Amino acid sequence: MKFVIAPDSFKGCMTAKQAGEAIRAGLLRVFPDAEYVMVPMADGGEGTVRSLVDATQGHMRSAKVLNPLQFETTAEYGILGNTGDEDKTAVIEMAAASGIQFVIESTRNPLVTTTYGTGQLMMHALDDGARTIILGVGGSATNDGGAGMAEALGVRFLDAHGDPIPRGGGFLDRLVTVDVSGVDPRIARTRILIASDVTNPLVGPTGASAVFGPQKGATPQMVTQLDNNLAHYAAVIKDQLGIDVAHTPGAGGAGGLGAGLLAFTQSMMRAGVDIVSSTVRLVERAEGADYCFTGEGGIDFQTKFGKTPMGVAKAVRERNPHIGVVAFAGHVGEGIDQLYDVGVDAVFGIVPGAMPLNEAIADGPRNLIRAAENVGRLIRLGRR
Repeated sequence: MKFVIAPDSFKGCMTAKQAGEAIRAGLLRVFPDAEYVMVPMADGGEGTVRSLVDATQGHMRSAKVLNPLQFETTAEYGILGNTGDEDKTAVIEMAAASGIQFVIESTRNPLVTTTYGTGQLMMHALDDGARTIILGVGGSATNDGGAGMAEALGVRFLDAHGDPIPRGGGFLDRLVTVDVSGVDPRIARTRILIASDVTNPLVGPTGASAVFGPQKGATPQMVTQLDNNLAHYAAVIKDQLGIDVAHTPGAGGAGGLGAGLLAFTQSMMRAGVDIVSSTVRLVERAEGADYCFTGEGGIDFQTKFGKTPMGVAKAVRERNPHIGVVAFAGHVGEGIDQLYDVGVDAVFGIVPGAMPLNEAIADGPRNLIRAAENVGRLIRLGRR
């Protein structure tokens, strides 16, 4: 028997690697002689850096950067272990530098937050020799169109007097000139993969400000101001650089960071789980496997929209259409029957009964071991 174990993290409970080890521990009680292939997974959101570093035997790095409110903080990023110096790959979660967790809920104000720290992380990755950067863009506190990020790379955003405009989406209406003459030349030689499932444009009723601004603290008046400012920003970029980012699908991700990346770097956008699957060679490693086990903290009707269990099922069945795919979750919500039509054979909740959330989290590894053992027993029963 060959088992591929490819879970995402269980948020607040287990990293993807820890979840995989728990699944293996349970299955080992039933199949001690099976072959186990461990592939920690992610979908571009929280946990992506750790999962990719663990899956490739890479290493973590840390750097001093500015958080969204421009206070110094220490942020981590990863260098993958399955690439050489000629194709060294770094992986960054923009939330590590520019995430919503840095801003107290009662004082959130996306007019003033900046992605400058994300750009600083990218520069640190270049200093480490990265030729490719995988950038996860979820969980942002920002709505600046990626202008802060671009400034850290060397772009200058100038007002009518030739002075730099302040950082933050609330000041983009002052933008008159975009000066790219000082951009670090390594940027043009660096491939950037934007790990995002967001398809929203930069502006308009489904744009960055209207859809994501309120959760970052934007009032209705702020949403209007931010959307107008981003529209002006996009118009200046189009006029001076010939690049139209206003209505590009995905440009609105992370408060418009997608737009800034598309305008100022050599970047392309892909579903996060597809980038991770390709990077860790999930398809190749699943060849000849009998079962694949995946999972994450919660599985429901949203899982089919690019979440890890869905992406894993799709990937492993690319060359192995008869592989069994089993998913575990801390919480199983409504709509999981939709997953059965797209490659997931069964979904199992791991919580044995009603209990407080803190207990469920504390007991998560033990519960996952138990659930995996019981699924293993079912598999063995079917082989009699």
